[in-house]
This record gives sequence, structure tokens and C-alpha cells, in this order.
Amino acid sequence: MLSKTKISFINALMLKKFRDEHQCFVAEGTRMIRDLQHHFRCRMLVATNEWVLHHNMPDAAEQIVTDERTFQKISTQKQPQGVLAVFEIKSSKFDPAIAGNELVLMLDNVQDPGNLGTIIRIADWFGIHHVVCSVGSADVYNPKTIQATMGALARVNVHYSRLETLLTQSRVPVFGTFLDGSSIYDSQLAGHGYIIMGNEGNGISPEIEKLVTSKLLIPSFPAGQPTSESLNVGVATALICAEFRRRMPA
Repeated sequence: MLSKTKISFINALMLKKFRDEHQCFVAEGTRMIRDLQHHFRCRMLVATNEWVLHHNMPDAAEQIVTDERTFQKISTQKQPQGVLAVFEIKSSKFDPAIAGNELVLMLDNVQDPGNLGTIIRIADWFGIHHVVCSVGSADVYNPKTIQATMGALARVNVHYSRLETLLTQSRVPVFGTFLDGSSIYDSQLAGHGYIIMGNEGNGISPEIEKLVTSKLLIPSFPAGQPTSESLNVGVATALICAEFRRRMPA
């Protein structure tokens, strides 16, 4: 039975302070839960009677079957798929040595949960296994972020750290995107180091800019023609990652 207490608990996890307090987050949807269940411990699984008729129940510390009307009280989706899980947050600490061997995405105050989720999905697509966010970035366990990852959080490790501290101690290439940078298509790239993407409105902060070793630009076409002020940070991340991977041997 899905009690009022459990409904309140699940709904409370929509807020960061309660996710931090309980060290749990919510995920919805069949594919999403299938992807995450092997990487995060499932504390509670809630499914509708209809969903249970057509699927096997994933392992969970607690399994609850309920009716569709009650399920809607905990779902954030316009068209719920009939299954929701409460997963436990894993502790995560980034090892800077990783950037000496592979590419790491670094996000400087990316604020929109949807953008963060999209970037995690992009990292997954291009085989980037670590994303390091500034402490002021959006919360990776926000339901909107989780949904936007489309399950990529199962394969991409997301960390939070003070970027300036990491970069000050770094001895690897540090790439950043700027409107006054050099065209990425003409720049020398590397198969390891940090790729920094900045805030949606302000770009990379001045403190972090000082630590960038290579400023990159995604040029508009044709050059000199009036165009949009900038690209969405998710779109820009995809273009940047695609060019890095294009240069690398298969």
C-alpha cells in the first residue's frame, strides 16, 4: 500500500534539501529504472497494477503496487509510465589523475537542470566517463536532470568540486569555450584533460578563465554575418565533444 507517509516522503525528494537529508533521489520510467538499478541501490519501487501485468518487478528493498490514481500523486510526468523508483545516492570523489589519461567535462555554474541532464547524456554518447560540476551548478539528482539524462547517469560519474582548486593543481590541458577563442576546427586538441563549459548567461567565470590553457570558439557561418548571440550550452557541448572525438583514432 502506498501510504500518505510514503507519498509525502517521495514528494519531498523533489527538493534538494530533502534529497541531501535522506541521500535519495527519484527516477521514473521503465527504461530509466532498468538502466539505473544496476548502479544505484533501489530503496523503494512503486508501480501500478497495469505496469506489473506487463513487466517484471526490479529488485528493491521495498516494492509497492498501487492504482493509477494514487500513482499520479507521486509522478511528475504528464503521461506517467506507471513505475517510479527511489534510489540511494552514491558517494563520489573525483580523482584528478583521471584527467591525465582521458577527457573530463567540467561545468562552471551550469544552472538549468535540463541542460545538465542533456550534457550528461552527451558525455555518455561520446564516451566521456566523468563530469565535474562547480558547487554552484544544478543538482544532478533534480528530477528534471534525471529525466534529461535518459539513463546516462548509469554510465557517467558526476562529481561536485571547487573547480579553481582542481585546475590550480592540474598539469593537463584545460580547454574552454569563449566567443573570442580560436576556431575549434583550427586548434590543436588532445585526448586528455579538461573541457570547460560555462554558465548559460555569463559563460566561464573570470576566475576559471585565468586557468584555461586553450580558448576555443565554435565559429558561426558564414563569418561576419549577424547571428544569434550564442549557442545553448548543451548544443555547444555536443559540437565540442564531437570535434574532440573526430580527431581521435577509432
